[in-house]
Amino acid sequence: MENRIDWYFDFVSPYSYICFNRLRELPTQISYKPVLFAGLLEHWGQKGPAEIAAKRKWTYRWCTWWARELGITFRFPGHHPFNPLPYLRLALAAGPSEQVVRRIFNVLWTTGDEALDESVLETLCREFGVDTAKLVAAKETLRKATADAAKSGVFGVPSFVVDGEVFWGADALDFLKAFLADEAVLHNAEMRRVDNLPVGATRKGA
Repeated sequence: MENRIDWYFDFVSPYSYICFNRLRELPTQISYKPVLFAGLLEHWGQKGPAEIAAKRKWTYRWCTWWARELGITFRFPGHHPFNPLPYLRLALAAGPSEQVVRRIFNVLWTTGDEALDESVLETLCREFGVDTAKLVAAKETLRKATADAAKSGVFGVPSFVVDGEVFWGADALDFLKAFLADEAVLHNAEMRRVDNLPVGATRKGA
């Protein structure tokens, strides 16, 4: 398969950062798609990992350990979660190339510095030649990108979409690589069966 892969991510997500550092494992072209994770959560009626105290603790521990195991330089910023909107808009305004996305990720996720520090954003804006007007113009672009992602079935970050199929999570790379090598990994009778399993019980209030 030679299909382009759309990769959806948010700079606030440690899983997105870890996944970004593994994209070289994929054999095909990547199209970078910044989206607002909070917007996806709202669309699908979910809570983020950091909104559940026990899950937040686990997530921060797991990502710190996992990145070390993978040999990826990694440090949580001074506050987390932080508001990623300015960085997402910056990526869109600058053009979300591999180089731009890498630079923003590295600033936020390798130093342990404060992502809320306005000077961090200002420095990046100067570096990319993006002024305030371009950031404002990117606001609607981000809103639409997030809405379009949800329409494509994207419910979390990071997510890959290829041939209309969604692969969610930084740990989905092996599954995605298997699909890229042979689409029968998904297009088979058992996958069709599980895609259409009837619901046997629902949680009250759900």
